[in-house]
Order: sequence, then C-alpha cells, then structure tokens
Amino acid sequence: MHANLGCRRLAVVTVSYNSSDVLTGYLDSLSDGLAGVDNCEIVVADNASSDDSAEVAEAHPLRPRVVRTGRNGGYSAGINAAVATTGPDSDILILNPDIRLLPGTVARLLDELADSSVGVAVPKIFNEDGSVARSVRREPSLSTIWSDSLLGTKISSSLGLGELVATPDLYRIGGAIDWATGAALLVGARARAAVGAWDESFFLYSEEVDYLRRVRDHGFSVRLVPDAQCVHIGGAYHENVELSALMTRNRIRYFRRYHGRVATALYRSGLLVEGGLRYVLGPGHRAAFHAALTTVATSSERPAGTGAFARLADEGSGS
Repeated sequence: MHANLGCRRLAVVTVSYNSSDVLTGYLDSLSDGLAGVDNCEIVVADNASSDDSAEVAEAHPLRPRVVRTGRNGGYSAGINAAVATTGPDSDILILNPDIRLLPGTVARLLDELADSSVGVAVPKIFNEDGSVARSVRREPSLSTIWSDSLLGTKISSSLGLGELVATPDLYRIGGAIDWATGAALLVGARARAAVGAWDESFFLYSEEVDYLRRVRDHGFSVRLVPDAQCVHIGGAYHENVELSALMTRNRIRYFRRYHGRVATALYRSGLLVEGGLRYVLGPGHRAAFHAALTTVATSSERPAGTGAFARLADEGSGS
C-alpha cells in the first residue's frame, strides 16, 4: 500500500552527456521502476552531447521532454535546467543515465516522503555483478580524511571511521544518513523549495555533498530506503586522471566552504598523504596527489572551467 501517491507530482530527471549507449536501457527501466506512480513526467537535460543522446531520448517510446542546455555546464547545471521546466510542487527523482531501476522502486521512495521530516530518499544501489554498492558516506571531516589516508578506505570504513559507510545493517535496514552518491536521489518538494537550486560552481563531484548538507541544514533528514533498489553501471573514477584530479579539487573547495583555513589546510594535508602513500598504485592516485598539491581553495573560489572536461563521456555526466 502506497501512501498518497495519487496526490504527489513527480519529475524524473537525468543529465546526459554523450550517453547514447546507456540512455535506452535507462529509459526502458523506468516503466517497471515507476509502477504504481501515475502523476509523472520524464525530463532529460542534454549537456551539448556530441553524439545523438538527445535524439535517442526523443525517439524513445516514453517520449521524455528533452532540454538541450546548449553547453556542458556540469551535473548541477543540467539538473537545474531540467528542474526549471517542472512545476514547483513536484518531487524530483534525479537519476544518472547509467542507472537501471528495479520494479516498484519509485513508489517505495515516495512512501518515505510521506514523513514530512524526510527531505531526500535514497535507494539501495547494486553493482552490475549483484554486489551492494557502498553508496552512503559520512560528512567529510578531519577524522574521516585522516582515517582513510592512514588506514585505507577498506579498513577505516570497516572500523566506522572513514567517509565511506560500510555498516551492513544500514544497507539492510536503512535509516538516516549524511549523504549518498548523487546517482539516484529523490528530493521531496518541501526540501526542494527550502534548499533551492543545485550549486553550479561544482562542475562535477561534491555537488551532492553540498546539496544534501543544505537539506540537513534546513531541518530535513536524508534516508536510505533498502527496499527501493536500482543497479548502477558506473565506472571507477580512478581510471580517469582528469576525474580523479577534479574530485580532489572539489573535495578541498567543499571543505573550505564550511571550515576555516587551518582546518582546510589539515584536510588538504590528509589528501596529500593519501595520494602520496598510493602514488605508485596508478595514474589516478598520482593525479589526485598533484591536484591536492596545487589546489589552494578560498571560500569564493569556483572550479576551473569545463574546457578540459567537455570531452568526457557519460562517466562525466553524473556523480
């Protein structure tokens, strides 16, 4: 039994950038994923793809509304462009184009929003091999970065110290979280109205950390809903040196926004140690180290322009 689904309006939003190879599968999965949800519109914001992503979306039987942004302004810019075409009272389901919804997922997420204290509902994500994706994170802090740097992500997460949350009971039972990767998020209309637009100064990465912090700062909770499920076909960012460097720069910029200079210097030092200890493990780690070494963040600093990243394919279209 789903609470008040007929009374809610929903917009399903995705941002495409050279995503034609995954868009059809994504759109195909929406029918089953949206089972039981009637009042729904589907929007694809295309960030000036050089392939036929927009045409693929327009030709799909679901006939989504395609918003051609005319530029690759990043993930937040694409979300904002799509959301601008929806009604102000719509809940917004944000999905990467390489997400595949499992049956009934959206209705279960909407159920969670029946609690007025819940601002964002997050599904349980599986990897392609059927394993559970550890998609939940703790708010970045000095303790999380130094635990990850000195102990490694696997050990620090198993001890409950690092940024990545690996607690099996959370993924089995669900509950309140700090933030989760931005590949699949249902933002309630109440939270959306309070928080406002996504911050476009983050071209890619850390935009969801910032947005979900603002959701919590406005008094709403972010909740993981384990019986709402999807599959993510995303690749590892460490395989792309530009993405690794961009993630590191934006982590520093995000931390600086909410902390002082001394704390930010210590956080950046943690990233340097992390990259330095893993320098020989691959080009992604080396790129992250050099990005931490050269990034000096100020509260007003914005990420570099999109020129170096405009050629990135679908892995650069979402979080």
